[in-house]
Amino acid sequence: QVQLVESGGGLVQAGGSLRLSCAAPGRTFSSYVMGWFRQAPGKEREFVAAISWSGGSTYYADSVKGRFTISRNNAKNTVYLQMNSLKPEDTAVYYCAAGESLGYAGWSEEYEYDYWGQGTQVTVSS
Repeated sequence: QVQLVESGGGLVQAGGSLRLSCAAPGRTFSSYVMGWFRQAPGKEREFVAAISWSGGSTYYADSVKGRFTISRNNAKNTVYLQMNSLKPEDTAVYYCAAGESLGYAGWSEEYEYDYWGQGTQVTVSS
């Protein structure tokens, strides 16, 4: 069952920016850890970023640190991924995920998440 809905993907040139959104219509994930993962063609799904339920703690993959920012608005039941200085290697399908009762060590592990969206395509041209 698809619990989350991603939007905001598209085609941009290298150096450009996009902001992805992840909404959860019909239910709340305000008490969940929220994460972003991505999967490029022929590659395994990889962790991108995560944020605590309160928004007070964040965690980023080294490959995106300093370029991407994760945030959330619990009143809107929405999580965001601001992507700046995009590179061709950022091209992937980006997935939003929600995890219940995750410890910090599990934030980057996809098997720790309970709910997933169907993804939104991000393509960065050179």
